[in-house]
Amino acid sequence: MHNSAINNLNLNACYTRTLLKDGNEIIKKFKSMKLDGANVTVPHKEYAFKLCDKTENLTSKIGAVNTLVKEDDEIVGYNTDAFGFFESIKPFKDIENALILGAGGTAKAIAFILNKNSINTSILNRSAKRLEFFAKSGFKTSTWDNFKDAKYDLIINTTPAGLKDENLPLDAQLLKSLMNRSKYAFDVIYGKTTPFIKLAKINSLPYKDGSDMLLFQAILAFNLFYKNRLETQIIKKEMKKAFVLSSF
Repeated sequence: MHNSAINNLNLNACYTRTLLKDGNEIIKKFKSMKLDGANVTVPHKEYAFKLCDKTENLTSKIGAVNTLVKEDDEIVGYNTDAFGFFESIKPFKDIENALILGAGGTAKAIAFILNKNSINTSILNRSAKRLEFFAKSGFKTSTWDNFKDAKYDLIINTTPAGLKDENLPLDAQLLKSLMNRSKYAFDVIYGKTTPFIKLAKINSLPYKDGSDMLLFQAILAFNLFYKNRLETQIIKKEMKKAFVLSSF
């Protein structure tokens, strides 16, 4: 996607991959390669957060960085996952509350962007340990053992359930009950119809997968590389060409 935008916009740049085995070396690697910008993937997002010179406000709360940008003499960290997610759910109207399934890094980004936009957000996870971060940050949290069924406008799956298997992220009957009273469903997994999405279809629930989130976070990150000087719609047009091709 990035190289499609670079080539079609006639930009003097190249976007490529670099294998990093030790997350502690991320900033050292960034500087040694004389980069102006980089995207960071799992499992190095927390390292990037800790080692960059500074972060923007929401990223500081999330505690994970997926985009590094050289700004003057500093390496600044951003999290475009959060804003990419929120951009992707704009077609969903009148959302007052949401339930996030899972408590990993993606769940953190989504929780904080929902909270920033005044959407009451709860986190449901199998185990309690990962919920500690969310509880300290003021979110309502539950484990599978103490969860009380309720009504949520939006249900979001951030777990890997369904990525490489046919598992649901939650007990089937409970999830069906939740979907029966929900307005929308969202699965961060893209490129396949997961059991979560299949259940949403069965319940005639409007849904989205993670493809738009992927596209929008990439657009936002790309524009950060260019100090937000480019037109978002133009980037989207060029990235979408490669995005569509890569889907087949």
